[in-house]
Amino acid sequence: MDFSYEYPLLIFVGFIAGFLNTVAGGGTLLTLPILIFMGLPAPLAQGTNRIAILLQTFTAVRGFKSKGVTTYPFSLYVGVAAFFGAILGAYLALDFDGKAFNRVLALVMIMVLFLTIFNPNKNNSNVTEKLTGKPLVIAVVVFFFLGIYGGLINAGIGFLILLVLPYINGMSLLRSNATKVFVAFTYTIAAVLVFAIDNKIDYGLAAVLSVGNVSGAWFGSRWSVEKDDKVIKLFLIVTVTVLAIKLWFF
Repeated sequence: MDFSYEYPLLIFVGFIAGFLNTVAGGGTLLTLPILIFMGLPAPLAQGTNRIAILLQTFTAVRGFKSKGVTTYPFSLYVGVAAFFGAILGAYLALDFDGKAFNRVLALVMIMVLFLTIFNPNKNNSNVTEKLTGKPLVIAVVVFFFLGIYGGLINAGIGFLILLVLPYINGMSLLRSNATKVFVAFTYTIAAVLVFAIDNKIDYGLAAVLSVGNVSGAWFGSRWSVEKDDKVIKLFLIVTVTVLAIKLWFF
């Protein structure tokens, strides 16, 4: 590996990915191709990327918490459900490169885009959060399956979480983001354990990538707290559109 350009490139891409993953989603769609370009087989790239995501999400959780944004204990309930789902998903990912899934993922992201734009609950400030009872049970079940997807591919899961939480639980995008990073941190622990046991992690590259991811996550978590839901929604729409086009055509 040529340190003169590949390490700085990895840190830069990691910073962008950490910011995107914290504010919207889709950062994995940048980091996985870079790792594969550097010569890693897809399963090894997946495992290496999970170390950066683990540290990135931990940093984002701390960033949101430092600004007083937390959804505990709701985030713990759905996080544990996603953890068990991710164990199954990560085992499936060991022999799965994800290329055939790109267009399906693009369609899912377009669906998220339209539902975000035409959200019937446009004024989230007047929507009461539903974090107990039946909405909680539904969220736990949904997040188990999201955990399977997160352990399997992970790319684009942030968009799905930002769709689920406002619709099922009436959360604002800001609080949904805070919940999202906690859930991602929780289920990524499971994924990292599975990839580590199968020796599918390049710890050197993971450390370099983590420098960028962590920096981007810290900046993104604090930036999003300063913005209202309209700004976050606009950023989400732009990000989903660009990444969906990339998935479908490139």
